[in-house]
Amino acid sequence: MDLIGAIDVRCSRRKYTSDLIDSNKVIHLENLIEKINKKANLHLQLILKDGKAFENIRKSYGMFSGVQNYIALVGKNDKLLREKVGYYGEKIVLEATTMNLGTCWVGGSFDKEACSAEIEDNEILVGVITIGNVSKNLSIKEKLIFKAIHRKSKKVEEMCETKGEVPEWFKDGMMAVKKAPSAINKQPVRFYFENSTVTAVVKGDNEYEQIDLGIAKLHFQIGAKGGKWQWGNGAQFTKEV
Repeated sequence: MDLIGAIDVRCSRRKYTSDLIDSNKVIHLENLIEKINKKANLHLQLILKDGKAFENIRKSYGMFSGVQNYIALVGKNDKLLREKVGYYGEKIVLEATTMNLGTCWVGGSFDKEACSAEIEDNEILVGVITIGNVSKNLSIKEKLIFKAIHRKSKKVEEMCETKGEVPEWFKDGMMAVKKAPSAINKQPVRFYFENSTVTAVVKGDNEYEQIDLGIAKLHFQIGAKGGKWQWGNGAQFTKEV
């Protein structure tokens, strides 16, 4: 399975089995996280066999079951942190999907004080991504949550504004964006196409919208089959020729 295939099949999983993640998959994830941290100057961490952050029902609202592993999204607190966390965190999510692991973005419904990630003085914990083995079929609770969220999903036409003839790669990119997870379940990122130039914008300055911006940018890039984004709200995408 490639990353486009992962986009097609990925869905948020909230119930995990007690099976340990295969050691080869752990090595692959740790190597990927190490590369990302060096490239993006982040401090993402794979936490294994430690579910304390999800044991407090009042903090997790009973939304998760069996969580024993997660990726702590940690980095220096600057204006691009959340966008980078969204972009690179989703890259890990899609890689995990290719390995048949379940994942879920978690912004606030966990116990931050019980999170065992290393956080230095100039760093903050933005959120976590739960990860682990899951049953093939969704649980009843997962199905209910899935239906509730996807009932609100926007059409592609509501997520972009175009002028002139639109190339196929832009359409493909937008289809991938439509399938992207949203930290606030509102799909707030809007894409603009004019004179072969693509930009991605969120109207507000909400921290979760910045995460969604990064997630959506990655999905667009993968769907468009190559290209490069500049960092920042309203930044441009350059398509590879």
